[in-house]
Formats: sequence, C-alpha cells, structure tokens
Amino acid sequence: MRVAPDDSLAAFEHLMLQHERLVLRTALRMLGRLEDAQDTAQEVFMKLYRNMGKIDAGRGVESWLYRTTMNACFDHLRRRRPAEAIEWEPPVAAVQHSDMERDQRRQLVSEALKTLPEKERAAVILREIEGLDTAEVAQILGSSEATVRSQVSMGKARLKRHLEGVQA
Repeated sequence: MRVAPDDSLAAFEHLMLQHERLVLRTALRMLGRLEDAQDTAQEVFMKLYRNMGKIDAGRGVESWLYRTTMNACFDHLRRRRPAEAIEWEPPVAAVQHSDMERDQRRQLVSEALKTLPEKERAAVILREIEGLDTAEVAQILGSSEATVRSQVSMGKARLKRHLEGVQA
C-alpha cells in the first residue's frame, strides 16, 4: 500500500517535532556551535524525509536519527579546517542565572568534550550523556561493543584529566 503524499508529510512533521531536540542537542554537543548544529539538524531531517519509506521500523527511527546525526557531524568536522577552533555556544536553556555553578560545570565539561577525538566524543556523548546502551552506541557508530566500551573509558579518563587540570 502506498502512502498518500499528505499522509507522508504529516508523518514526517510528527517525527520531526518528536525528535528535533534530540538531533539538535546531539549535533550541538558534537560540533560546539549552534549554527553548525542547526545546519546539521536540517541536513538530518532532509535525509529523514527522503528515506522515510526505507527506515526499518524494527530498529527504530531514533536509532536511525542518532546514526545519521553522528555521520553528518563527522562529515562536518572533516570539512572544517583543522586550524579552525570550535567555539562553544551553550544552548539557550543552559544560560540561566538561577544556578551559575551548574552552568559553569556544564561549560567546563563542554570545553573538555572538544578536546576528545571525534569517535571518543561521539561514544561519550551517546553513552554517558544521551544515556544509550552500549549495543545501541555500537550500532550507531558502526563499531563493536568492546570498541565503544574502550572509547568511553578512554574518553572519560581524558575528560577527568582535562577537568582536573582546569580546576588545579
């Protein structure tokens, strides 16, 4: 049975509204700049629209979105000039005056994340920040669970060293 164009558009809009924060938040954590994250999110949702009929419902749209977002972020990072610094712009929701200490900690972690190699950063973001299980992260990144565990462990150790160095 074919889906009518109106039904397809409505389904896409529903998925986009349901997952836009997930995609933007993940891209922002990977790329560090809101404009880059917004461009990447737009690219991801264009791919979603073009591939809606091909996405395996059994594996889930969310998994597909994480994988596609990570791949788009990796592509963006490869296109970025190596000398170009990542300037972190915290999400608007993070800039609240009610808890400056929490915001400062969040800023320090965001800065520390930028120091990680991209695969480690992706593994840490997906596993430790987004809360996905190791098997999901491995599937999204196209690696083994052992590799993900190693990347997360090494990434957390590097983050800890970086944060200890900043606070010393």
